[in-house]
Amino acid sequence: MVTSFTHLFLLLFLLTATASPEYTRPAPRPLVFWHHSGSDSDPQQVHVSLSGKGYMRVSWITSDKNVQPTVQYGKTRGKYNLSATGETTSYHYLIYKSGQIHHVRIGPLDPGTTYYYRCGGSGPEFHFRTPPSAFPVEFAIAGDLGQTEWTVSTLSHIGARDYDVLLLPGDLSYADMDQPLWDSFGRLVEPYASTRPWMVTQGNHEVETLPVIYRNAFMAYNTRWLMPYRASKSTSNLYYSFEVAGAHIIMLGSYADFYIGSDQYRWLKADVASIDRRRTPWVFALLHAPWYNSNFAHRGEGEAMRVAMEEVLYKARVDAVFTGHVHAYERFTRVYNNKADVCGPVHVTIGDGGNREGLANSFENPRPSISVYRESSFGHARLRVLNSTHAHWSWHRNNDTGSFVADELWLESLASSKACKPIRVLSKSQK
Repeated sequence: MVTSFTHLFLLLFLLTATASPEYTRPAPRPLVFWHHSGSDSDPQQVHVSLSGKGYMRVSWITSDKNVQPTVQYGKTRGKYNLSATGETTSYHYLIYKSGQIHHVRIGPLDPGTTYYYRCGGSGPEFHFRTPPSAFPVEFAIAGDLGQTEWTVSTLSHIGARDYDVLLLPGDLSYADMDQPLWDSFGRLVEPYASTRPWMVTQGNHEVETLPVIYRNAFMAYNTRWLMPYRASKSTSNLYYSFEVAGAHIIMLGSYADFYIGSDQYRWLKADVASIDRRRTPWVFALLHAPWYNSNFAHRGEGEAMRVAMEEVLYKARVDAVFTGHVHAYERFTRVYNNKADVCGPVHVTIGDGGNREGLANSFENPRPSISVYRESSFGHARLRVLNSTHAHWSWHRNNDTGSFVADELWLESLASSKACKPIRVLSKSQK
């Protein structure tokens, strides 16, 4: 089945794909395909995500249709005094049929606590740790992961140091319609995504539509990576928000309608209006296509979304915006409307997780004054929020034997700035 589907995918890809004339990427490291070695009833592709205050969602896949969507869990190894039941789903994509995809919401859970769990009533034991309820809290951030040898390197560096939540601004598996690669990706990230919550948003490689033949976008992404959108009153898995300790995180959809008056735009305005900066003094946003970019790759692709939504984030005093898409690292100063602005968010492109397409090496010269640091290397970032006023950002470049801190910055929360108080965002009818 994998072979036949891959052959069909290659034919369709050759008919529909077009090469970008903007730059030439170097040869990436080889693709790594991860196989399932357990039985049909054994859980695979296990990952956990936040699902509302005090709750986590456990997701996994089985080939066996008789496995129940049940998670048993507790605070002691091998002792599961609690259990919860969820839902099972699956999907078809052309000739591919997924396994049984299980999602189970468990809780209420204590913060900063390790829980041991097993999926489906049997099989191996997993464990995760819930995020803390107060500062400090640490996020690992990586975009455009894929599943190459570089991805393996990035994940090993992420896992080598503790963190509380991983944030991924789009482009997960790089399956690009070759559905077995979604399964391989789930197996690759399981050792990491089963132990800490992974919160993701979509990228262009998650769209997976074919003109006339297959128009149902985001089928695999939405079915496999269910995020807590309903908890933030969103109507779409493509955009949502959540809170961790004293941080409010907004996950936006670069490939969902974002224009003024759209569902996403109205949701964003309502979401930022609901933020209490006394409870969550930090606000961060993630999306895929960068609004600011001095690389020649993907120039201008985020401009329409910036024009539609930047004012909303600016007036809400969002502290930083993290993006992917461009396969390089670039950090901008605080910026708004293409100019340095002390009340604007810091914009960071971090689309360098390890994708199969290679790096985007060509930057415009001279460097724009608002661009502070840029480099074409694979890597990941850390955002450690120490308290209500200060956070430390660091970008870790991949080396073969370890990671190297190549860029770092101390951030001060805009909520603590007397000059940058939030401004009410008026609707179009009120202006």
